[in-house]
Amino acid sequence: MTTRLLLFHSALLLMGLTAGWSQPSPFRPAASNLPGVDYPAIAPDGRVIVRLKAPAATSVQLQGGDGLLKEPLNLVKDAEGSWNGTIASAGLGFHYYWFTVDGVRVNDPGSDAYFGYGRPTSGIEMPTPGEDFHLLKQVPHGDVRERWYYSNITDSWRRAFVYTPPGYDASPKKRYPILYLLHGAGENERGWSLQGHMSAILDNLIADKRAVPMIVVMDNGYATAKGESTTAAAGLSDMEKRAATLEQVYIKEIIPTMEANYRTLRGRENRAMAGLSMGGLQTMLIGMKHTDLFSYYGFFSGAIRNTVLTDPKTAFNGVFANASAFNKQVKLLWFGAGSEEKPFVSMMTDTRRKLSDAGITSLGYESPGTYHEWHTWRRCLHEFAPLLFK
Repeated sequence: MTTRLLLFHSALLLMGLTAGWSQPSPFRPAASNLPGVDYPAIAPDGRVIVRLKAPAATSVQLQGGDGLLKEPLNLVKDAEGSWNGTIASAGLGFHYYWFTVDGVRVNDPGSDAYFGYGRPTSGIEMPTPGEDFHLLKQVPHGDVRERWYYSNITDSWRRAFVYTPPGYDASPKKRYPILYLLHGAGENERGWSLQGHMSAILDNLIADKRAVPMIVVMDNGYATAKGESTTAAAGLSDMEKRAATLEQVYIKEIIPTMEANYRTLRGRENRAMAGLSMGGLQTMLIGMKHTDLFSYYGFFSGAIRNTVLTDPKTAFNGVFANASAFNKQVKLLWFGAGSEEKPFVSMMTDTRRKLSDAGITSLGYESPGTYHEWHTWRRCLHEFAPLLFK
């Protein structure tokens, strides 16, 4: 064996990529792996080992969402036909990822799949040392229920997931305030429950008496009227146009359906709307037109173009024109973003400055060290929910 081959073989041994290799300490299977699957494997320092069995492939890359890795990672093929590689330092929380095998995008057969990027996509859950607000604990738990309803506006069946707080069924006469919680682009109504760990966050906050028990509705953020193209919105302009149809679905169908089937407290002071990214934009486009219906608003990494609030005093039919009246009517305008998603921090800062100049009160939150990703939005919900319905 030549010196070059010896060095290459030694490097493979150090990386654990040779045939017959077993998972090295301190790596452990990710919590998002399918049962009994060893890879991806995570070390406490944020390293991640990935592996894909593809003996006939000539090239395999790993790619992923914001916060996982900055550039595609070229994997190395071992003697058994598995492709292996190590992410040097993955960010905290949940991340989407996938393999590109000879130019074709494929999911990891060892990982659970989540709806992201407009399709089922592999996901990995990175532990967050010292942070467990989003994890299941030994506290009373609420339920997440599936609710189907027919939409005459879209001429289709639609689905919402509805969180009911602990004790909902045991107290049949008790009524609750309601939060309408919107997902982001390329995701669907499952996102907040699965990727977002919404129910664990609310259960823990309610158990600690930090949040008021509430109902949470997570509906699909895409709506096209009869005869319209069903192509997904590609940019902010498309999102704004699509929000007009979704507005009608919310006002005429979602709110009446949910409040007829669940024990809600009526009145604007018992309703909140919040969303992440595209859902943050939708919250502004829909919610600001209906301050008669909502008193609390949350914009998590909200995709709010400057043109939406070029002049707050004329935006949304002048809802901000009388600052004193608005501040009395609306209990909370809350903005959040991850410190590393710079464009969204800029949008948040610019929007809040314009609102402040117009006399409108708002609150802001910056999640330290996170990107345009679910850990940012989990933290946003954790900070936002305790402020509701107080």
